Amino acid sequence: MVYSLHYGMDKLLVFIIGAMIGSFLNVCIYRIPNAESIIFPPSHCPKCSKRIKWYDNIPILSYIVLMGRCGHCRRRIPIRYLIVEVLTAVLILLLYRTFGISTKFFTYSAFTSVLIVVTFIDIATMEIPDSLSLGGLVMGVVLSAIFPVLFNSASRMESLLGSVIGALVGGMIIYIMGVIGKLIFKKEAMGGGDVKLMAMIGSFLGWKLALFTFFIAPIFGAVFGLVMKMRDGRDTIAYGPYLSLAAVITIFFSKFLLGLLA
Repeated sequence: MVYSLHYGMDKLLVFIIGAMIGSFLNVCIYRIPNAESIIFPPSHCPKCSKRIKWYDNIPILSYIVLMGRCGHCRRRIPIRYLIVEVLTAVLILLLYRTFGISTKFFTYSAFTSVLIVVTFIDIATMEIPDSLSLGGLVMGVVLSAIFPVLFNSASRMESLLGSVIGALVGGMIIYIMGVIGKLIFKKEAMGGGDVKLMAMIGSFLGWKLALFTFFIAPIFGAVFGLVMKMRDGRDTIAYGPYLSLAAVITIFFSKFLLGLLA
């Protein structure tokens, strides 16, 4: 019993840290589209602007205890805050179980965190900020040059080249898809934000996994797009969330997917 408790403590700690990161991602999701600093001022209620006390700002737990309401004005807090905290904690825990404490774990945790922010901003605004996609692209290239293990290589130059090629292939294939879609449907089919996002994904995953991401994303996009069409009559959907979802799936099944090409 003591051994089992000790054995699970590392996973509990990772989950808690993941939830804390999720809390910070909520700040980014709310402030970045509004061109606000993600550091100052401290966390506050978006409705009454009162500063949130530390005991009302405990990830996941505070939302449940306060029943989704502000501790000051008692107005409702969007369920998105809870979803992001739980989602981030779960994904980082899964990354830990998959990669352990390693360079890939920390890198993919940062990458996944950016994808979560991109997803919820794109859903809300139908836009992907360049600070996230282009900033993530630079991060992917730099980390690949510093840590060649990300591309299962011993050579920094080889890893850097793999990242750059991944970015070019990822961005180009979604750009070509947009051009073809525009010719067929006579309207904008793919935004520039999606091109930059796919380039960022390629910089982290390489061209092979970027291609898998490209082909997996439409499966989810078509399903949810059909639901939106039937429910709201919408013809346009945010595509960033489906690229992000496909990228995360690709990370967890990378060995299997690459094995298909072997």
